[in-house]
Amino acid sequence: MKKRNYNKIDRILELPKEVYSNTPKIIITGFDEMIIENFKGILEYEEYFVRINTHIGIININGFNLNLENMTNDDIKVTGHIESMEMERTVD
Repeated sequence: MKKRNYNKIDRILELPKEVYSNTPKIIITGFDEMIIENFKGILEYEEYFVRINTHIGIININGFNLNLENMTNDDIKVTGHIESMEMERTVD
């Protein structure tokens, strides 16, 4: 993958990194909701375990009554009783 130099112009415009790159952004609201932006796909989905692929690795979510809501091409919302979240790096 070709990397672009985002230094000067992005600093001037004060753009967040997730806007101009494929870096995922994770927003956690308590233990009941998680929004993941810039995801690639869903690898595994059970009501107690979700694996989501991103451009830099895999996000594992453990809990109870997990649901996938409001999916778009760019972001996904996970709701339910979230117990833990783990990230596996796949890109250096």
